[in-house]
Amino acid sequence: MSKRNSQAAKNAARERLRQERERQARRAKVKRQAIVAGSIVGVLAIAGGISYAVVQGNKPSHWEALKDDKVVAPANTTGTDGTTVVIGKSSAKKTLKVYEDPRCPVCAQFEQTVGSTVEKDVEDGKYKIQFVGGTFLDGDSLGDGKIGSQGEGSKNAMSALGAALNVSPEAFLDYKKALYSAKWHPEESDDKFKNDDYLIEIGDSVDALKNNTKFQNAVTNGTYDEWALAMSKTFDTNKDKVTGTPSFVMNGKMLTTADGNPPMTVADFTSLVDGALKA
Repeated sequence: MSKRNSQAAKNAARERLRQERERQARRAKVKRQAIVAGSIVGVLAIAGGISYAVVQGNKPSHWEALKDDKVVAPANTTGTDGTTVVIGKSSAKKTLKVYEDPRCPVCAQFEQTVGSTVEKDVEDGKYKIQFVGGTFLDGDSLGDGKIGSQGEGSKNAMSALGAALNVSPEAFLDYKKALYSAKWHPEESDDKFKNDDYLIEIGDSVDALKNNTKFQNAVTNGTYDEWALAMSKTFDTNKDKVTGTPSFVMNGKMLTTADGNPPMTVADFTSLVDGALKA
């Protein structure tokens, strides 16, 4: 091999090496740009995710969004926003106010033990009952305009009670009885009443509500959701100084046993009511 050929070969090798280094440098530059671009996209995605989460977190709940909406009151109601619910014979001279929360386990106990006595008294015209429903077990304080974070079952069940009341007072009482029954009433910690399908299933156990599309649509569509909030506010702003459930008031006086508790037996309840009726 001549010296000239040897030098040409070396020059060619150096040129190939230079070109290879340039290719590697270009690849490295493209890779760096891709990494930077990916990082920017990632940061933007994270920022967008955080922004979405913040927006969603600040977005009012279904119930909060209803607070200022117009109330659709069920049939068989009177008073502001239809929150006066009185059931019984017009000939009955006195009215027993019954304060209850749909999720209240003590209310369920009362209904299972004394409920049939109340039902018979009303049928006999002994007195009328005025139902006042609260939703404080959901963590609500509607007197202050606050909707809590402990659930929505009380509000949802109250709305379903409105749907039953719209059918008839009798359907309302029968549905309330079913809600509080041992078969259907959940534990206080189980917010099962938030489920529309469950409330409709309970309704199917009541003759007047079984396969009743009017009732079912009202539950599913939340027709009486605003009414449930209005009723809850009525409970929270009551003038009878009621703060818990169940509570019973007649002649402006709360009916309690000697130990200051609500009557939870037929004997105690009847004794207190009879005394109030004579007053």
